[in-house]
Amino acid sequence: MRHILLLECSPHGQRAHGSRLVRQMADCLRQRHPQARLIERDLGRESLPPLDAAYARAITSTSAMDDPAFALSERLIDELERSDCLLIAAPMHNFTVPATLKLWIDHVLRIHRSFAATPEGKVGLLADRPTFVVVSAGGFYRGERARQPDFLSPYLRHVLATIGIHEVEFVHLQGLTQGPEQVGAALAEARRQLRFSPHFPSLSPLGELP
Repeated sequence: MRHILLLECSPHGQRAHGSRLVRQMADCLRQRHPQARLIERDLGRESLPPLDAAYARAITSTSAMDDPAFALSERLIDELERSDCLLIAAPMHNFTVPATLKLWIDHVLRIHRSFAATPEGKVGLLADRPTFVVVSAGGFYRGERARQPDFLSPYLRHVLATIGIHEVEFVHLQGLTQGPEQVGAALAEARRQLRFSPHFPSLSPLGELP
């Protein structure tokens, strides 16, 4: 493993519970692969621009891949292509992905570059890689205590599969506004899940984050 791409999507940055867990996961990977370089994108702190008219014209025409309108898209796809593992810390906003992550998706999901349109449907052009998504929510959206739907997980799984990434595991942190006891329980359950993965055998089983 040479490169790990970490996407931060919370407005709270590294103070968010999901972000702190993802960084511990990155530390575990780097302990196992000391040569691995961590590539970080804090999408909450440095939001990406929305797709503009120049991009729209280029994507619907026969523009070359090196069209200046694709410059940011190309840089983001290149970061993804170079990564051997993808880590995403994604809070659930209004039942789905936060706007910061949606902008990244809009730039990365690009016809003829990250996927091809075929008579059978869209086919990913990127290589598969281990991908872990830590989903954080103040309420509950899974299990008996669920009081809201989860459109984030199926949507993001479909988006990643469209560009060729199928090895995706979701880690769910629910009820984070329900007090320290629930936060500790959510983190402990997440660690139990991750310790079954061959990538994180050294992850601490403790429910609290340093």
